[in-house]
Amino acid sequence: MLLNIKFCLSAIVNSLVTLIFALIFTVSIGVAPAWSADYNKQSLINADFSHQDLTDASFDHTNLRDSDLSFVDASGVRFFGANLAHANLEGANLSYASLESVRLTHANLTNAILTGAYLTNALFNEATITGADFTGSLLSPTTEKQLCEIASGTNPTTGRDTKDTLFCS
Repeated sequence: MLLNIKFCLSAIVNSLVTLIFALIFTVSIGVAPAWSADYNKQSLINADFSHQDLTDASFDHTNLRDSDLSFVDASGVRFFGANLAHANLEGANLSYASLESVRLTHANLTNAILTGAYLTNALFNEATITGADFTGSLLSPTTEKQLCEIASGTNPTTGRDTKDTLFCS
């Protein structure tokens, strides 16, 4: 019986030592462990996410009104039904992001990259889209026409004109 306890204790200690070394090695080579953030259905008014990598996060039905998401990498992130009114998304990478039914009224999308983003039923009333890249984005014809009326500029990262990415005539 005493031998079994010593054996079990030894196995537990060995497992913990291995885990600690793995974490130290992972951090020492500059690779942070992958953590996904679930911000779904939260109120994050005036939150500051600027310059962060949010690729593993989810913001479904989240209130991000007046928040700073400038220069974030949010490629492939879900924002379904989120409130991004008055949000700063300048320079944000929103490629292939799920932005269906998102409220972007008065949002700043200057130089944002929305390549392949899903923007069905998104509200862009009085949004700033100077230099935004909408290449391959899924937009309703009505929204596309509305954005063409205010489209201007060239995205400094992709080199594409906003009007061209919206197929404005």
